[in-house]
Amino acid sequence: MTAVVEIAEVTVRRGQSLLLDRIDLTVCEGDRWVVIGPNGAGKTTLLRVLATQIHPTCGVAGILGEVLGAVDVFDLRPRIGLASSALAEQIPYQERVDDVVVSAAHGVVGRWKEDYEDQDFTRARALMGLLRVDGLGERTFGTLSEGERKRVQIARALMTDPELLLLDEPGAGLDLAGREALVETLTALAEDPQAPTSVMVTHHVEEIPAGITHCLLLKAGRVVAAGPIRETLTAANLSRTFDLRLLVDERDGRWVARAERHQG
Repeated sequence: MTAVVEIAEVTVRRGQSLLLDRIDLTVCEGDRWVVIGPNGAGKTTLLRVLATQIHPTCGVAGILGEVLGAVDVFDLRPRIGLASSALAEQIPYQERVDDVVVSAAHGVVGRWKEDYEDQDFTRARALMGLLRVDGLGERTFGTLSEGERKRVQIARALMTDPELLLLDEPGAGLDLAGREALVETLTALAEDPQAPTSVMVTHHVEEIPAGITHCLLLKAGRVVAAGPIRETLTAANLSRTFDLRLLVDERDGRWVARAERHQG
């Protein structure tokens, strides 16, 4: 199958800090990956490399058939959809929701004086329906709940019909009801054969939607394990990742992890 992401020996340093240490990863067309690890594991740094926001200190990062450092990233970025808290912070609270979504067609945050075609608005409305925010178009971004904002961001990330979709902790800050509503939406996306290849970052296995095919476990910038999710997301591997004896269970494509109880 065609490789959408192909990185080899990728290392990222910032000053004296080693954020990623010789990461190898191949994501093929149609894959749905989840990246799991504790705080400081390097998950968001890896996603920023995949989003072409930062270059590796060393190693080779191939994204959508191009190599970072040998391609104009501004030509590459429209082919990548990204939803992250950092991007959400750039969205003006007074921006109308339909403008938040449609403005992604021009690679900008918020409408200004860009010219949009009818097909842009048609696609934006279709995506908002898919993400169950079609009734919020007239609202401003600042009036939305956290869960609604997450879904609007994903609709925006899909606006350019990307070949690679990157989701950075989409469940962060949600209560149980909000998380489950979002996971249901992400499951529909993951199980849609027409949806783009995707990589999602999370701390919590409970946030993994059904339909995820592969898993990468990171700890202190290094790969603990990577591969098909049922072979990789094991109690032994997750325990090594979090330095805690854990039990892992999967049912109907959903995952649960809990600490192993000591028998006194």
